[in-house]
Amino acid sequence: MAHELSHVALRHGTNQATKAQYASMGSGILGAAGSIFGATAGAAAAGLGQFAAGSVLLRYSRGAETQADVMGTQVLYDAGYDPRAMAAFFEKLGTETQGKNPPEFFSDHPNPDHRVERVDEEIQKLGGVPEDAKRDSQEFQAIRREVAALPVVKREEVAAKSPGKGNTLPAPGTVKIAPASATAARAKLNALSLDYPDNWKVYGNKDNATLAPEGGIVDSGNGHAEVAYGVMVGLAKLEGKPPAGDGALHEATQKLVETLRQENPNMHVTREPKNVTLNGERALSMFLKNDSPEGGQETDWLITVLRPEGLVYFTSVAPLAQFENLQKTYQQVLDSVRFNR
Repeated sequence: MAHELSHVALRHGTNQATKAQYASMGSGILGAAGSIFGATAGAAAAGLGQFAAGSVLLRYSRGAETQADVMGTQVLYDAGYDPRAMAAFFEKLGTETQGKNPPEFFSDHPNPDHRVERVDEEIQKLGGVPEDAKRDSQEFQAIRREVAALPVVKREEVAAKSPGKGNTLPAPGTVKIAPASATAARAKLNALSLDYPDNWKVYGNKDNATLAPEGGIVDSGNGHAEVAYGVMVGLAKLEGKPPAGDGALHEATQKLVETLRQENPNMHVTREPKNVTLNGERALSMFLKNDSPEGGQETDWLITVLRPEGLVYFTSVAPLAQFENLQKTYQQVLDSVRFNR
């Protein structure tokens, strides 16, 4: 209960829902305009984060799971319960399912590494287990009875009512991307317009869009879709106190990268930012490496431009071995960018 309450308090569900915008694959995958200076910082990761396809059963990231574990431990401690119960719960789950299929809980709550150790570490930071810590109470038993009496909603029932039912995505490792068409189509967004091969598809809204070839978005399981190939265009709104001065673009880009890394713990910079121009606008170009939904790792080419409406960013993605073959196409898409004046 403490773990799930922490997901709510930390707004992990609304963050994921904002990224997904509850879109069916038939009508496209919707991204989300995020803020990298306000309270909705996590939404800025929509460009590299996770999209939901035809399902309200959204999968949390491993980073979100760790945050909920730590806050859940604090909740137990502050409520007077033995905080070791948080670690014991996951140990029991792991022991009871060893050598079997993973428990249903882990289908949308991925099990982060060193989970028990992090809980134990947080307990020590709080000052250790209180001598009078409770392991049960009348109040707890009462809420257990109340929850047990609630009707059980099965995943299959929810999925059957989802507007995306019947839409399918290729499985990881089965994708074969067709060569990009030499004929271009034009996509018009709120802040800009750009060209893309006309045998690609456009998903998203006017602030955040994904341009991807057929099969470029793959199913990683549980109604959860990820971009394996394509160019993602995002807008991170600058709320609060936006950066100013000559270093403003670098500062805003750094905050964006930090946010992306919170959602993608295995992401790291492989080539530091360098100054470039994009349609006459001062821009930054950098390369990152991340886990690919196709297996192995991917290259993420990030271009950022600071505009009055916010930080506009372009992320060109492909598995490591295929990125060089697609980079020319990605460069052509970026060269076609025209900002609205």
